[in-house]
Amino acid sequence: MLIARVHSLAAPAVIERRYDQINDFEKQLVKDGTTVVKFCLDISLVEQRKRLADRLKAPDKQWKFNPHDIEERAYWDDYMSAYGLAITRCSTRWAPWYVIPANDKVYRNWAVTMILAETLQEMSPQYPHPKLDIPRLLSRLKA
Repeated sequence: MLIARVHSLAAPAVIERRYDQINDFEKQLVKDGTTVVKFCLDISLVEQRKRLADRLKAPDKQWKFNPHDIEERAYWDDYMSAYGLAITRCSTRWAPWYVIPANDKVYRNWAVTMILAETLQEMSPQYPHPKLDIPRLLSRLKA
């Protein structure tokens, strides 16, 4: 949706319809018992440049580099606007967006971890309790 908006690959009415479709899909997921947690890891233009340069300099990170990313940086403001609109349109009470400042990776990791830990506490996941005849099954294992 971001690229479609930034590069006018879809009409505004189509993009608006897609937001509604995303919201409807996520609502159905939640209705069916899925917990949806969405993060937008927000980095600055300066930090993005640094990370792209680091990828080029480190042989073990070059696989992450896409030369097209350099060209897309020219559309930074358009992407930020598209992100803001998508997050606004698709952050719902059943599937909210969490926008995390991500220039500092330590803070980013802490913030995501805290949100996931809180979400898991709210979910209170439990081990399943299958109906097993434990004495009989243990007896069979001895044979």
